[in-house]
Amino acid sequence: MKWKKFIIETTTEAEDIIISSLYDIGLEGAQIEDRIPLTESEKAQMFVDILPEGPEDDGKAYLSFFVEEAESGALLLNGEETDMTVILEKVRGELDAVRTYMEIGAGTITVEETEDIDWINNWKQYFHQFTIDDLLVIPSWEEAGDADRDKKILHIDPGTAFGTGMHETTQLCIRQLRKYLTAQTRLLDVGTGSGILSIVSLLYGIREAKGTDLDPCAVDAVRDNREANHIAPEQFELLIGNIITDQQLRDRLGYHCYDIVVANILADVLVPLTPVIVDHLMPGGFYITSGIIDEKEAVVRAAIEAAGLKVLEVTYQGEWVSITARKEE
Repeated sequence: MKWKKFIIETTTEAEDIIISSLYDIGLEGAQIEDRIPLTESEKAQMFVDILPEGPEDDGKAYLSFFVEEAESGALLLNGEETDMTVILEKVRGELDAVRTYMEIGAGTITVEETEDIDWINNWKQYFHQFTIDDLLVIPSWEEAGDADRDKKILHIDPGTAFGTGMHETTQLCIRQLRKYLTAQTRLLDVGTGSGILSIVSLLYGIREAKGTDLDPCAVDAVRDNREANHIAPEQFELLIGNIITDQQLRDRLGYHCYDIVVANILADVLVPLTPVIVDHLMPGGFYITSGIIDEKEAVVRAAIEAAGLKVLEVTYQGEWVSITARKEE
């Protein structure tokens, strides 16, 4: 299907009011582009490899609304056919009304036509099978070739949760995990995302894994990837919540019972996380971290040592760092 994209230039202060106003005429699901910096709270809840430095906030915001275009060329608004002239009149009317009591900036409207895109599945064109040493990572829409039959095969679809194995930090974690996994390993995977680190560990024969994540999208991703790799639900349980602040979650996970805790998340999250996970590690247990840009290595290492853990290895791939440590027995 095709869509008309209406882009409104306004101010960051007015963006919420305008979105609410346009919702009343049937324009929903705004895409917001602005330069407002993330708050410390927002950063702490983003389990991604690194937050890029953005440009300074200039006070401008661009709001994009998408309206479906029928085969006849008519636009569908509130389930009824209309045309671009009518929609533009309605939008201008709402903008003029908001302008009477607050500054909305330029208030200009630009119209573009999008391509016919499958919004949910379009990302698949960028993800194809690849190997990490003898591990073949393959999405559900591709098949392994005869030459790959001797490899361990991981079926993974990230969906809306982070984690395909393509990123250097994930590969660093996988290589470190393989050094320390045993058939008796109980793994805690903090910031599990798609579940890739837990599932890889289970494929290599560990006893069980538990994962935590802040994002509810991880629930569906983990379930689908677990099923694709024939992992039983009782082998890999996912709990949603923030292990740093959620005491109830920590109690459910249990204390001093994990042979390995792995955390592939931001360095700024690893610092407050590290003293927390010590209580979940068994004596002699291993702590494997990544998501650390090279300039943050010293900060994370200091946090690990301050928590009473002994650093065993520091490994590198590109500009990324993985630190592996151990809890004293």
